[in-house]
Amino acid sequence: MATVRELAALVNGELEGDGDLEISGLNALDLAKAGEISWLADLRLTKKLAACQASALLVPRLPPDTTELPVTAALIRVLNPGLAAIKIQRFFLPEPFMAAGIHPTAILGAECLIPAEVKIGAQAVLGARVRLGAQVSLAPGVVVGDDVVIGNEVVIHPNVTIYPKSIIGDRVIIHSGSVIGADGFGYVIDETGRPHKRPHQGIVRVEDDVEIGANVCIDRATFGETRIGRGSKIDNLVQVGHNVVVGESSLLVAQAGIAGSTSLGRRVLIGGQAALAGHLEIGDGARIAGKSGVRSNQKAGAVVAGYPAIEHKKWLRVCAVQVNLPEMSRQLRELRRQVAALAANNRQDPPTSKELEKDE
Repeated sequence: MATVRELAALVNGELEGDGDLEISGLNALDLAKAGEISWLADLRLTKKLAACQASALLVPRLPPDTTELPVTAALIRVLNPGLAAIKIQRFFLPEPFMAAGIHPTAILGAECLIPAEVKIGAQAVLGARVRLGAQVSLAPGVVVGDDVVIGNEVVIHPNVTIYPKSIIGDRVIIHSGSVIGADGFGYVIDETGRPHKRPHQGIVRVEDDVEIGANVCIDRATFGETRIGRGSKIDNLVQVGHNVVVGESSLLVAQAGIAGSTSLGRRVLIGGQAALAGHLEIGDGARIAGKSGVRSNQKAGAVVAGYPAIEHKKWLRVCAVQVNLPEMSRQLRELRRQVAALAANNRQDPPTSKELEKDE
């Protein structure tokens, strides 16, 4: 429990109303009950407040000429209610339970460096010379290969596999089933058409504050490193090929695929099921719409969609035309019929150029 006044201090907000009300947790605007706090992310959603039962609300700071909100709940005014809600939600949520220490069924390789405060779950396996930072949590079934380095406050969920020599930064979260550092899809085709596997001796480097969803595959580099930039977030079921570079604070949505050696700038957004060919350069702040197929470099700030991916507004015009193709096809058939009828009514061939010269 916490008072509204305490929560206002937590998020550096301006309190309006009863600061002594006790709050038990945070809930969505349409689900919150008395004793809970919720948030209004956008003033355009004010009409939803009529049915809200929350005892307190996080709301945007109002411009001087704005009408007051029609609620009796205590208000905490902040610059960004969404971010403030995250901070309060974390305050109330208990940490996921996992016993401190090393489970007796865990297997630790030779020469591992493991601080006293780590948590290692049942049947986790660590190879030789693994280095763990402070307050690391390895859930049951995690497999960590030889010479892996894991930073501070990292949380790795069940059945994650981290291949040898991978480097994981601080405060990284990796969800269940993900594979970090498997060989890339690299083959050389001989004269008979037979593919020959190319060894991959590079690594994967995951920088600080990255979150990796469930069942994500990030392939190790052929040479050098595959790198996931600081603060990037990767959704479930994403494929990142060998030697890919993902810039800082980028977002990769579910089922996106990035082929080898493509480089993303900072703050790039890749929509769900989008596919990027290999050896491309995607500029800072570019946005790739879901299901797009990107086959060429994209400049900074580009917004593209479609297959092949083109400028987004142009793609919307293409979609508008596609919807009308059946009717346009019908009209074309009718025009062809009319032209054929006119031709049948006028069998006289037009004069040739030589005939026109004679007339002159």
